[in-house]
Amino acid sequence: MLARYMLVAVLVRLASEGARVGVVVLAVERTGSAGFGGALIAALLFPSVVAAPLAGALADRVRRRRLFHASCLVCYGTGLTVVAGLIGRAPAPVVLTVATAAGCCTPLLTGGLTSLLSDLLPSTELPRAFSLDAVSYNLAGITGPALASALASVAGPAPAVVALGAGAAAGGLLVFALPLRPHPRQGAGPRPAGLGAAIVLLVRDPPLRSLTWASGVGQLGIGALPVVCVLLATHYRTPWAAGGLMTAMALGSLTGSLAYAWQPWGTRRPERTVVTMLFATGVALAAVPWMDSATAAAGGFALAGWCTGPLFAALLAGRDRYAPQGARTQVFTLGASIKSTFAAGGAALAGVWQAAGPGSLVLAVAACQVVGAVLGVVLLHGRRPRAGRPSPESSTKC
Repeated sequence: MLARYMLVAVLVRLASEGARVGVVVLAVERTGSAGFGGALIAALLFPSVVAAPLAGALADRVRRRRLFHASCLVCYGTGLTVVAGLIGRAPAPVVLTVATAAGCCTPLLTGGLTSLLSDLLPSTELPRAFSLDAVSYNLAGITGPALASALASVAGPAPAVVALGAGAAAGGLLVFALPLRPHPRQGAGPRPAGLGAAIVLLVRDPPLRSLTWASGVGQLGIGALPVVCVLLATHYRTPWAAGGLMTAMALGSLTGSLAYAWQPWGTRRPERTVVTMLFATGVALAAVPWMDSATAAAGGFALAGWCTGPLFAALLAGRDRYAPQGARTQVFTLGASIKSTFAAGGAALAGVWQAAGPGSLVLAVAACQVVGAVLGVVLLHGRRPRAGRPSPESSTKC
């Protein structure tokens, strides 16, 4: 069962990550405008922030769950394919509208898909499953852009984007192979929560608010790293470091996720794992400004990345553990969109403050991790406003 889920997750997330490169390359080829390519990427990504609560609420309420999730993934893939055909051949507003429509489906590619794991697997398998799900994000982030570039160089940008769209649509169709039970009819089980339920939970529920806002503040720093890495490459006079440092961090994260899948720890209180790994990430990054070569800095980035592997797996496990049944998907989709928003803010701030120099910016990124860890501890205080979900040790799943 987990293998089937992983196939779906890898296909759709590869398409999502690869599209960020393929669409820009295609826009430049047909229109000569990288700016239009950037606008298309924004159209694919920004709607996920706005659509996340609604998408999660619909996923928590709809009865035919396989049909709903499959339709959203197929619509995303179809949207990419249509965009590939329209770029440079249709008015820009039309292309942007199609891309925006596809972007509204992206919450179901990330948090929405992850939220299905606890319905597919017994509770004893969930720590490993969330770790492997984190691996799917890592694999997509590493190989998606490379795959898009390779396809574009061999077959051309348009066929590359079409292939990515076809992969996402295929992943959507494979959802029908997952044994998702229909949601119970009203009155036959927990009633689905309202549209704002996840927002209330992420503010009032101590474990969920700790997980959400601690990881969000940490992501504020992580979002700045692409800009920081370019500055570090100039500082070290090593061109490969611009992308190589981020690759080192991604590979470290992949290794950390696999290690955590093999031997998970802290599964009873995943929020503590998140706080601990945030602090460890900050310590690893804080050492980078004192390293005298790009190779040594890559080691620091790889170590920091290793810490983010268990962090992300524990974050996913914590969302599942503490979200109530009727709002679980909302918590996943809204939590993912909050992280994305913080990351975008970090990238923007790094661009504004790049004059501070790479050393200062790396320390600021490290400080975000430490501040996030401290905030996570502070937000854990307080009583839960509702009864918690049963622990994995006391619950049984089919």
